[in-house]
Amino acid sequence: MKEIDLSNWNRALHYQIFRNYINPQYCVTFELDITRFLEVIKQQGYSFTFSFVFAVSKCANHIKEFRYRFVDGKPVLFDKINTSFTYLNKDTELFKVVNVEMTDTLEEYVKRASEKEQAQKEYFTAPLGNDVFQFSAFPWVKYTHISHTASGNRDNATPLFDWGKYEEKDGKIMLPFSVQVHHSFVDGVHIGKLAEDLQHYLDTV
Repeated sequence: MKEIDLSNWNRALHYQIFRNYINPQYCVTFELDITRFLEVIKQQGYSFTFSFVFAVSKCANHIKEFRYRFVDGKPVLFDKINTSFTYLNKDTELFKVVNVEMTDTLEEYVKRASEKEQAQKEYFTAPLGNDVFQFSAFPWVKYTHISHTASGNRDNATPLFDWGKYEEKDGKIMLPFSVQVHHSFVDGVHIGKLAEDLQHYLDTV
């Protein structure tokens, strides 16, 4: 990672304005067409959760605004962001948080995530690092909006991604998807880029 020089950063003013907001995080929900993606991963026998976490993380890593974080109160840019997702224990109906390093390929990531999830018995292994994208599935309901608990830490710049129950609509399988980000680093235009890049990946994987 590298520390950002505020005196030579074109986003410095926007960063400083939103840094002082009481709640600088905001959330956007939209739909994704997962028709082809779902067909491909089913053919491969891949977990939807692991595959989708990889798809989102791959695309978000390509957009530098999603890799900014605060470290000791200062803005930094990470070279690569890894993953952290919730995974439900169906017997207890409690979730665990699983941390998995990002990989270059979907096949490699699914294998690594599966091994890590199966080996982890604890619900929580450690506080979340700064260098992760956080994922939390909500597959029981097709939602149109979602909100999140807040710790009150205004320097929490970890993007949080959610998805809900997918359904068929006009011959396509549509998935509600949410993105929560810190406005000091990520604007609507960057979420728009993620939406475009992610949809392209889901259509061509």
